[in-house]
Amino acid sequence: MSQFISLTQYQLIEAHGADAEKYLQGQLTTDVIRLASGATTLTAHCDPKGKMNAIYRLFKVSSEQFFLLIKKDLLPSGLDALKKYAVFSKVSFDLRDWQIIGLIGEKCGKITPHFSLEIDGQRSILLNETELPVNFNGDERSWDVADIQAGLPNLSPQTQNEFIPQALNLQAIEHAISFTKGCYIGQESVARAKYRGANKRAMFILKGDTQAQPEIGSEIEMQLETNWRKTGTITSAVNLDGVLWLQVVMNNDVEENQVFRLPQDGTILEQKTLPYSLV
Repeated sequence: MSQFISLTQYQLIEAHGADAEKYLQGQLTTDVIRLASGATTLTAHCDPKGKMNAIYRLFKVSSEQFFLLIKKDLLPSGLDALKKYAVFSKVSFDLRDWQIIGLIGEKCGKITPHFSLEIDGQRSILLNETELPVNFNGDERSWDVADIQAGLPNLSPQTQNEFIPQALNLQAIEHAISFTKGCYIGQESVARAKYRGANKRAMFILKGDTQAQPEIGSEIEMQLETNWRKTGTITSAVNLDGVLWLQVVMNNDVEENQVFRLPQDGTILEQKTLPYSLV
């Protein structure tokens, strides 16, 4: 059965104008020019040190029209950073109060949206300029859990400007980072992390049976012989029906059989295999 989920955790932004493509090319980690019209990808916007202030889902309609989805809790700081230099270009950024629907499963012709963003074989995001009558039968947490399981990272105010894109695995996801396009804000640090091996961290998926809801930015614990040591930074945490799903940034040399636990209640956390390669 398909799930229709109202994605109220997101804000839709339209970037439009004669210089929209050129401007975004100089701001985002994605090669915006080479992204095909009708295509979507995760992308990041960084500060001059290469630390991310926002992660967007970018949708290219044409060279003069783009849509960007951002978590609402990153507004307005993330958007302000993105459009900081827009006054020098023919590009505008406008918040759009559109209906945003997450679909898990087949659409079956029930909805004809203005735009459909295909995330993978089982998930889509539907964007509607006017509200359509939809029988929502899924929790937005189900969508966030699906993101965690797919290894798609989340950025929050607690982790804003803390990580370079590779620490959240964006080099392995869709068209999120281009290492061959020209300069963009933070590009030198992002490139250095790739070519000089400067990045020592990666994002991992963990799962545990507990009612706990740890805070974003807090740590988990890893077992060292008979002792436990705090490690990592929780970047995503969703508890759905007593099952806790986490994304945690840790050293990228973590062994598969390493034992982790939740400090709050001692719940053992199972490390899940990432659905992509970090090599």
